[in-house]
Amino acid sequence: MSDRELTPQQLAEACAESMFARDTASQNLGMRIESVAPGRAVLTMTVREDMVQGHGNCHGGFIFALADSAFAFACNTYDEATVGSGCSIDYLGPGQLGDVLTATAEERSRRGRTGIYDITVRNQHGDEVALFRGRSYKIRGTVRRLEETAAESQA
Repeated sequence: MSDRELTPQQLAEACAESMFARDTASQNLGMRIESVAPGRAVLTMTVREDMVQGHGNCHGGFIFALADSAFAFACNTYDEATVGSGCSIDYLGPGQLGDVLTATAEERSRRGRTGIYDITVRNQHGDEVALFRGRSYKIRGTVRRLEETAAESQA
């Protein structure tokens, strides 16, 4: 099936599958892609013992990483290689050992080479843990072709 025959949803799913196969950081943190759609992604991660900081809560860096990964998957759903150009995060509540955190990324604006995405991180009870806003920048290349380029360079 050529790219022209893919629906926007199929393209978003193909991009996420391709990116996740190369994303050892998200994989090693136990993240899972729950759903993806054009300009949207939902990822989950369970807070493990090795993610807990000195106050007994999930280290903010891991919450940030989950939100950042959801952002990356959402802004790369169009098969146009896109990177983050900046972001901010506000922590609203703690993540606890054993919590299943869910990051929902939603596109707010996508014009020219830039985009804005809002990501909400919640625990399994629906309590907001963090709010993240990411700014994206489209670079050269495509998401799925990066996989082919990587495979060719290893051959």
